[in-house]
Amino acid sequence: MKALVFHGTEDVRVEVVKDPEIKNSGDVIVKVSSTAICGSDLHLYDGYIPTTEKGDILGHEFMGEVVERGNDVKRLNIGDRVVVPFPISCGQCFYCKQQLYSLCDTSNPNRKMAEKVYGYSPAGIYGYSHIFGGFAGGQAEYVRVPYADVGPIKIESALTDEQVLFLSDIFPTGYMAAENCELAGGETVAIWGCGPVGQLAIQSAFLLGAGRVIAIDRVPYRLQMAERLSKAEVINYEDDKNVLERIKDMTGGRGPDRCIDAVGMESHGSGLMGFYDRAKQAVRLETDRPTALREAIQACRKGGVISVAGVFGGVADKIPLGAAFNKGLTFRMGQTHVQKYMAPLLKLIGEGKIDPSMIITHRLKLEDAPRGYAIFKNKEDNCVKVVLKP
Repeated sequence: MKALVFHGTEDVRVEVVKDPEIKNSGDVIVKVSSTAICGSDLHLYDGYIPTTEKGDILGHEFMGEVVERGNDVKRLNIGDRVVVPFPISCGQCFYCKQQLYSLCDTSNPNRKMAEKVYGYSPAGIYGYSHIFGGFAGGQAEYVRVPYADVGPIKIESALTDEQVLFLSDIFPTGYMAAENCELAGGETVAIWGCGPVGQLAIQSAFLLGAGRVIAIDRVPYRLQMAERLSKAEVINYEDDKNVLERIKDMTGGRGPDRCIDAVGMESHGSGLMGFYDRAKQAVRLETDRPTALREAIQACRKGGVISVAGVFGGVADKIPLGAAFNKGLTFRMGQTHVQKYMAPLLKLIGEGKIDPSMIITHRLKLEDAPRGYAIFKNKEDNCVKVVLKP
């Protein structure tokens, strides 16, 4: 089969590789009909996720048709159309039973590796380095899906691939980011980052009752999308140099009730602090650039909530914990428990309350995936979201 293979920083190639095989009786093989490039894939592409090895197949947002199944699979049949969640979860451990699927205790075969870095191991993730299990990813023609009775959701309606594909990751991620804000209704939510997750977090915040959403980014076309599609109020931080003062002015001096970091480890800083982060990251003294998180902490009103949806991989410096402590902030964060959200969010899509396909700007063949990564990373051609068709 053909698959997108990692060869090094900013070097990914579509190659012919061995077809996946059933390894355990709970596996299925999915023939991929649609897959996507995620913002967190760029962390691999940029070389910031440790234990990504030459030859790894990337991608964790995918869907398709079940073409083979193990003997113990009961919920899925050959021919079923499914969306596959990015965390691989057993369904039986302590965490899965609490619907904390991304914290599964069982699914990561390289848990010892993860424990050395994080203390405990999260769930395995498709196509996301060996610290998360070394599983082959979904930017391919076929994928092995373990624990098939726990993860994939069947799509039995006439909804298109593009409407449901993002149930695999970014729609649940944006929704959980908004849910973590604990909205009671009418709150002002500030969201750093207007990429795919940020766009869906804006929509989700309004669905969950936010009164206002303020979106912060530096890319004009992404801000225009947030304004046009979601009626968000927008700030371009490259035009408005003092974002914190601007947000204070917009909120009557109090600050947003809730703040979401939808950027994570590669946020763009400026000035001395931006130089500091890039210099330390370049020599691996700091793995993450937390500019957006710092600003969210400083901007949030007293007693507010910080929700972190952007991926962080290791250690970050100069986090203003004094501000967080003295303002009494609450933090909610983590990899998304996708399985928990797939059915209710599919219902919202089916009812026409949201159409996640609105953020797709580029549709490419799998063979064009390297170009897709480049235009997504470099924000060329007004690129917000790339969908690949094997």
